Amino acid sequence: MRMIARLLAILSAAMLAVQPVAAQSVLRDAETEAFLDEISAPLIEAAGLEPGNVDIVLIADPSINAFVAGGQAVYIHSGLIDAADSAEEVQGVIAHELGHITGGHILRYGDGVASATKISLLSIIAGIGAALAGAGEAAMGVMMAGQQAAMSKFLAFSRTQESSADFAGAEYLSKAGISGEGSLNFFGKLLNQEYRYGYSQSDEAGFWRTHPLSGDRISALREVYERDPAWKKPPNARNQANFERIKAKLSGYMAKPAATLRDYPETDRTIPALYARAYAYHQNARVDLALDATDQLLAKDPDDPYFLELKGQVLLESGRPTEALDPLRRATALTNSEPLIASLFGHALIATEERANFDEAERVLRAAVGRDRRNPFAWYQLGVVYAARGDEPRARLATAEQQVMSGQYALAMRSAHSAEGGLDRGSPDWIRAQDIGMQARALLERQCEMERKRNCAPG
Repeated sequence: MRMIARLLAILSAAMLAVQPVAAQSVLRDAETEAFLDEISAPLIEAAGLEPGNVDIVLIADPSINAFVAGGQAVYIHSGLIDAADSAEEVQGVIAHELGHITGGHILRYGDGVASATKISLLSIIAGIGAALAGAGEAAMGVMMAGQQAAMSKFLAFSRTQESSADFAGAEYLSKAGISGEGSLNFFGKLLNQEYRYGYSQSDEAGFWRTHPLSGDRISALREVYERDPAWKKPPNARNQANFERIKAKLSGYMAKPAATLRDYPETDRTIPALYARAYAYHQNARVDLALDATDQLLAKDPDDPYFLELKGQVLLESGRPTEALDPLRRATALTNSEPLIASLFGHALIATEERANFDEAERVLRAAVGRDRRNPFAWYQLGVVYAARGDEPRARLATAEQQVMSGQYALAMRSAHSAEGGLDRGSPDWIRAQDIGMQARALLERQCEMERKRNCAPG
């Protein structure tokens, strides 16, 4: 029965892989998103897709992983950024994931699962028949053989998809004029990790894997990459400098401060090190040291909007919202009202608790959600503005927007219904309240159906 349990575990994981990302924690940062958009754009175009239609999403997860989960979105774990040493390594991963999108692999995953499940069910039925006929040992043999055949079929299907995505990714790197050296280096990291944890690289071990053996992938891709004209092309210096900033910022935000300060000691006065230490000090509530590191960054570039954003964030989250207004206002202007930065500025305006700032906060926040509706923080702040004004219907509408994006579907339905009752019938906001209510209802029903299926699944 261990074979059956293993098959069910793998198939369950496969089904979860094709579900939309909901429970995972998405990390949103204006600079990081701009970086990921910039390094992925040439690869997306090489794949025949439109950059504006493909999302590269960062997930707060320390494991080294990336995946696609339906639609045109690539999800990258924060642990992958931490493990990478170059922008080209990240580009190699993105190229591979784009291969899954263009290959329609998520849509076809259901075919592989259905085929394996069919074999599994047929073997169980045959085994039951043998058992009823009195051949108990034969029944067990039939079922075990069926489970092994099902697992073999599904794993082979998965490995084929992964191999296809490897070569598609190599094609996109080539078309974009990006060396495959970063891709190989990252596969080398995966191989070293497998050796470290004792994963065998034998053919027999490869039979039980969803991905081809890392060593085999490196050998196959090296042959392709070394023939490519871009193989010895120097790395993009701008991309690498921005990558080092992003990696340091992520370390300062995600890692324990002691670990960050060990990796980026005070003797290091580079931009990445100052960035990392500023976040680490802020985590430790060392406001003086966090602001000192931020001021050192601004001394290097007074008009860098992300340095200004960081200073405003430290001041705001340290209970000094009035002082945060100037750097956040400048950062918002320098980025042409980038939605995430504008949202933070709107929050600072509200946090001053000065009614004179609320009109500006509303303008800033409405502009932010107009450009990026998938911003629950901005919707929440906008709801605060409306509530302070006594505009309860629009406060509830903004709350419904925030709740549906946060997965609080039942609450979103109630908030949308309440907002609808207080808005002018037929107005744009009234129509939007109806839309949110229907969206929340559909998502809630889908969530309940998924939970019902999980609860009914064999244990």
